[in-house]
Amino acid sequence: MAVADIAASMVSIVPHLLAVSTPAGDGTGRLPGDLFAVLRGVYLRTGDTEERSTGMGMLVISENMTLDGVMQDPTGDDGFERGGWFGQVTDEDHQAWAEVECGEALRAQALLMGRRSYEYLVERWPGRTGTWADRLNSMPKYVVSSTLMKPVWSNTTVITGEVVDAVSRLKHYVEGEIVVNASGQLVPLLIEHDLVDEVRLMVFPFVLGGGERLFGATSATKALRLVDTRIVGAGLALLTYSQVRVE
Repeated sequence: MAVADIAASMVSIVPHLLAVSTPAGDGTGRLPGDLFAVLRGVYLRTGDTEERSTGMGMLVISENMTLDGVMQDPTGDDGFERGGWFGQVTDEDHQAWAEVECGEALRAQALLMGRRSYEYLVERWPGRTGTWADRLNSMPKYVVSSTLMKPVWSNTTVITGEVVDAVSRLKHYVEGEIVVNASGQLVPLLIEHDLVDEVRLMVFPFVLGGGERLFGATSATKALRLVDTRIVGAGLALLTYSQVRVE
């Protein structure tokens, strides 16, 4: 779990961003199964008439991690003995973190995630309102999965088949930022195949000394360029890197 996964637990800390309420009607964002049809490995809603964008999407990895690169169990919900590090920073840090993540969601044109991240989020976001929640609930969401057939979160499309090819085509389909949060199994695949354009790391000031790390083994060195640094709150650092393309 990472940025988007943790956001659902922030309601009590940032009520002005996530005002919880239950709107009238179903509120689940459920889409009938017959609205989906398989097209070249991507489930696309039938009836969509928008032409494909002529620009290229920018794939952004945005994650929370510790100083030693651990992304595992930030809230402590998974029972990892060194988990819960997200809750060990100050309220000022939490507030500043939430404002950064809300801003990122408002700028993004789409979310991309794995099935486990989707299942975690779909249990928490539909039915909530507020600036951040409204954006996440309404924006296009793409889920990489071979088993999810009828997504119930509004405006969700399932990517199936050959993932690398499908995501490459998605970058031609969406113009603007496509943000990936959490999705620990998907992120290494995207990095390995040079599909990532930017990496944003929200670094928490802890050395855990163990746990699952964001970056795993790759077949070759992946070069990145530091393009921005920012202090968030009193104790967090936001590091932004762009991919160095080898000609």
